[in-house]
Amino acid sequence: MKSHRFLVRLLSGLLLAGCLAQPHAALAQLDESQVGAWYALVWNSRFDDSRWGLQGDVQHRNFDLAGDLQQVLLRAGVTYDAPALPGSLTFGVASVSTGEFGPGSNKTRENRIYQQWSLPTLQAGRWRIGQRFRFEQRWFQGQDLRTRLRYSLTATLPLNGGDLSPGTYYLSIGNELFLNGQQGIGGGRRVDYFDRNRIGAGLGYSAGNGTRLELGYMRQITDNVSKGQLMVTVRRRF
Repeated sequence: MKSHRFLVRLLSGLLLAGCLAQPHAALAQLDESQVGAWYALVWNSRFDDSRWGLQGDVQHRNFDLAGDLQQVLLRAGVTYDAPALPGSLTFGVASVSTGEFGPGSNKTRENRIYQQWSLPTLQAGRWRIGQRFRFEQRWFQGQDLRTRLRYSLTATLPLNGGDLSPGTYYLSIGNELFLNGQQGIGGGRRVDYFDRNRIGAGLGYSAGNGTRLELGYMRQITDNVSKGQLMVTVRRRF
């Protein structure tokens, strides 16, 4: 129980820090008051009688609710439940296409390789607490290899039941911190070690047959921008 209380307090602290954080300087060309929208399909599958599985997600991100493309992200990985390690490991790849704010059509590409450790879900009363570490290697055109460490902490509370069985509504809150592995990125350009923070909350519904639907709001904070996003997510387990 002490570890559960510690995790709840840690989550509360991260959420508070995300709320209080402010960007150093806003980018003039980006409208921070405009709510964006991220639409995502998150899926995972496990091979029968095996420690191996697959997982991935497809995301379409807009600067506004629809029409002004921000990013298209494709990500997939192989999962493995190591006997000597709690939780599961993931080794995967990702491709990201990023557009520019406004009417312009320029796009930049990023390719990634990532390694992930998802810890077992913890129970703290009716709360279900999840943690995830992810290490990314990132390639951008015209930049040196970049690395990034991500830590995600989430808490889910069933609202009309004791678990996430079909027909259950639930509350979900979470925070994810991103840290760059280096400051120099080539050509005399530098970035901060702090990359961004994402803090959000939403409501979900367990529809059965391995499907969950979620609607929420997330605020993404960087050194330059603090912007809100509507989050629409479908989670599917095969």
